[in-house]
Amino acid sequence: MTVCNKIRGVTRSHEWVADLFSVLAVVLLFGTIWAGIEYQRPMLGWMSQNVILHGSAVIAAIVLDVFLIVLFLNIGSSRFTDAPGESCFATFRGRRRGGASIGKVFNSWLHHMENVNKKHR
Repeated sequence: MTVCNKIRGVTRSHEWVADLFSVLAVVLLFGTIWAGIEYQRPMLGWMSQNVILHGSAVIAAIVLDVFLIVLFLNIGSSRFTDAPGESCFATFRGRRRGGASIGKVFNSWLHHMENVNKKHR
């Protein structure tokens, strides 16, 4: 059993877990925005002491924060239907067909997201 199937099984049987991760993603997003606004001046002062070391640490923290937000959103949205043929790791059409332009990739992504939203209703 893959990790994806285990996550889907847990979030399907305990829907509150998926809801919790969705709320955690939103709290982390808005908490990051609040902390960035509230502590902007002290962070800039701290970063100016050693730009390379402290700047790298801030960038690493931002990358980790974005990764956690996306991870929590993925776990929170892993409530799928009980279709047995559904794969865990599907991609949208723009990646499969190698869309040549940004507009085609965005259009394919938009249609993919619309279909995902239909699936959760």
